[in-house]
Amino acid sequence: MWLVVQMSIPTRRRALPVTGARTARPRAVPGGRLGGWPAVATAAGPAVDSDLVRAARGLPVSRTPVWFMRQAGRSLPEYRALRAGTAMLQACQDPDLVTEITLQPVRRHGVDAAILFSDIVLPLVVAGVDIEIKPGIGPVVASPIRTVADVDALPPLEPDRLDFLATAVRRLVGELGATPLIGFAGAPFTLATYLIEGGPSKEHARTKAFMYAEPEAWQRLLERLAVSAATFLRVQVDGGASAVQLFDSWAGVLSATDYATRVLPHSRAVFDGLDASGAGEAMVPKVHFGVGTGELLPLIGDAGADVVGVDWRVPLDEAARRVGPGYSLQGNLDPAVLLADRETVDREVRRVVEQGRAARGHVFNLGHGVLPDTDPGVLTHVVELVHELSAR
Repeated sequence: MWLVVQMSIPTRRRALPVTGARTARPRAVPGGRLGGWPAVATAAGPAVDSDLVRAARGLPVSRTPVWFMRQAGRSLPEYRALRAGTAMLQACQDPDLVTEITLQPVRRHGVDAAILFSDIVLPLVVAGVDIEIKPGIGPVVASPIRTVADVDALPPLEPDRLDFLATAVRRLVGELGATPLIGFAGAPFTLATYLIEGGPSKEHARTKAFMYAEPEAWQRLLERLAVSAATFLRVQVDGGASAVQLFDSWAGVLSATDYATRVLPHSRAVFDGLDASGAGEAMVPKVHFGVGTGELLPLIGDAGADVVGVDWRVPLDEAARRVGPGYSLQGNLDPAVLLADRETVDREVRRVVEQGRAARGHVFNLGHGVLPDTDPGVLTHVVELVHELSAR
């Protein structure tokens, strides 16, 4: 069971010089075990009483917590220097690189949470699916799913293949102290789109055609992907992650009826599977996010999340009305705003903070990921401004 510790907010570390990947040295607990791996002593207790976790649960906070999707990399020069010569999926399986890259934006921006450096398709790759992330394109599947037989041949994700992930999470929790680590995984529908389309898609036509034409195979596919996502998240929670986020990036291409009947049960299964795996997991706040999901917001909350992620298309006060009082919200500054002048940035940040007050709890974030051309200094400024506007 999680131990909730009341504590004062620590002085936040400012940006530190980056000297390359470092190996954390968590302190071992003699004879201890955690999720099948040697347990380590961490500051997980204080992290679960952080502003991020409290906001997710709808509890009072000292200030609105801030983190950014795709904050681990993208716009940071130190990230690009560290990643030079290393393929994305290779970097995601190197505990040293995962640890250092995850920590970089925490040092640089003073954000209130770290998000694990990983990739949405990584569980599929670890299971044995041939996927390559091609620059400028995204994940490309060598043999897309086209038939019912292809679904049945999809390899399962075995937990014993995730030792690298458990190691990275334990190191990060030890390094982060009172700053929470957010674990994440891709939702079954979004992973299915990559497997069926063979890569990124705008229309997702093959995916929806398969969903309509092969309902039994579709159900089996999403059931398997739900087990994979829950397995991937469980390793992160066992290692000490203080919250998790399920990314259903492309769910917005669906009608509310199709989402409710053909997708929602499988996203719920991910969260239910995480809760059923042990008492600790049931206490970890869960965030559910998709792009273009304004018409699906009540359903996304119904999947079992504590926090509903909102993209920039729906104002947070309207989103709060749609999802109801039982959920916190995360979002939702348009990432493109960060490319504008400072006056515009400040005006839009103020608007989002003000509209977020309508929710049970608010975690400030972008409406999607950080754009690669974003000035890192603007991200740091946004963090400081949100803290200033919301400090109590």
